[in-house]
Amino acid sequence: MAAAAATIRGMVPAAERRSLWAGTPEIYFSKAIDNSRLVKVEDPRRNREMKQFCTAMAFLFLLVFTYAWQHFKAIEYGYQIESAKRELAVITEMNHALRLEDASLRDPERIDLLARRMGLVPPEPGQVIRMEGNSAETQGPVMASNAPVMVVAQ
Repeated sequence: MAAAAATIRGMVPAAERRSLWAGTPEIYFSKAIDNSRLVKVEDPRRNREMKQFCTAMAFLFLLVFTYAWQHFKAIEYGYQIESAKRELAVITEMNHALRLEDASLRDPERIDLLARRMGLVPPEPGQVIRMEGNSAETQGPVMASNAPVMVVAQ
């Protein structure tokens, strides 16, 4: 066999040579072990330690979870506050623009110009009658009536 190996080695270059056996072969045999007669002995000290450990871990988990929940709620409320501030700024700017528009629409010069374009003229003297009453009548609401009112122009 050594002669056959020598002839094979002579034919195969050294770079391509590989060993057939990389180490000792491992052989496993199965053993039938019967553990049915073994009885597990309960260790009360170990059980108590495990219960204490589980209680401590549950408490730690709840503590960390509560902190994380509170932290993320604070961040969420911060975003809501910033959103409300932006909305308030937009609404305030819109209110300012509407007040400017209202002021420009109530401008007496603009109203006079539009009235003249429609053919209206300023009232003649005596054409406007101001109704003035005593203070008791002006405090309550004024109701319209269809009764003719006679006013003497002075």
